[in-house]
Amino acid sequence: MSGHSHTHDASSTGVHRKRIAIALAITSTIFVAEVFGSIITGSLALLIDAAHMLTDLLGLTMALVAAALAGRPASSKRTWGFARAEVLAAMAQATVLLAVGLFVFVEGVQRLFAPPEIASGELIIFGAIGLAANIASLLVLSGSRTGNLNLRAAFLEVLNDALGSVAVIVGAVVIMLTGFTQADAIAAMLIGALIIPRTLKLLKETIDVLLESTPAGLNLDDVREHILQLPHVAGVHDLHASQVATGLPVISAHVVVRDECFQDGHAPQILNSLQACVADHFNVAIDHSTFQLEPVSHQEHEQALHA
Repeated sequence: MSGHSHTHDASSTGVHRKRIAIALAITSTIFVAEVFGSIITGSLALLIDAAHMLTDLLGLTMALVAAALAGRPASSKRTWGFARAEVLAAMAQATVLLAVGLFVFVEGVQRLFAPPEIASGELIIFGAIGLAANIASLLVLSGSRTGNLNLRAAFLEVLNDALGSVAVIVGAVVIMLTGFTQADAIAAMLIGALIIPRTLKLLKETIDVLLESTPAGLNLDDVREHILQLPHVAGVHDLHASQVATGLPVISAHVVVRDECFQDGHAPQILNSLQACVADHFNVAIDHSTFQLEPVSHQEHEQALHA
């Protein structure tokens, strides 16, 4: 006997597609401007910021595609639809961001020893343009940044770009006032330092989802203990919990109950209690649960299967 709760939404990303599209349009415009500016000024920081902006373009494009896919309905072939598209997109964005961050440090160290000439005045102008555009994108995405991993990745990329633009402007001001041209390389490495820690955190979260790790904040030992405290429950085994996508945790278990529960009408009540248990009593509310109720007399059969 099994029980299911189906009050889930496959993904919330579909409603945010318009925000992502606007941010993508802004980012595309500024990417072109920053590439042009890096050629004029010779700035590594601006070039790296432009490269980072390119990853934003790719990331936002993936986010937009993932949002469209995640909104598609489930089918008999794909029972969860494309709910995990947002996780795959976030992982791809994080991987690209990590590569950019590492490149920044390698190139930045080289430029510390052989700094090129930097047109600081023009650099300030292009840095300010980039910062203004990034702020506009942040305002567009801010209302949905906690929606799922995909949107968090998009917001994070634009936020890192905004911080990078600040670093570009500060480096240009230092060069203008002091002639210390290494400030550009230092600003570039600062951008990399801002990128890597957040990227590693996001990468870990996406890998956890793909490995079907227990959702963060959910302790399966506590779940097991709580289930065992329910009336008529004699045991729990094959307890599994994972996360299909953001906001879609799932749990399943074989719950052993006394044999008489299948004759005296207790079984449906136990099923209701189990679903209420995982939906209401823990930090992670699980609306999609599957429980298989088994009589105590069935345990020998289970032991034979798992021997």
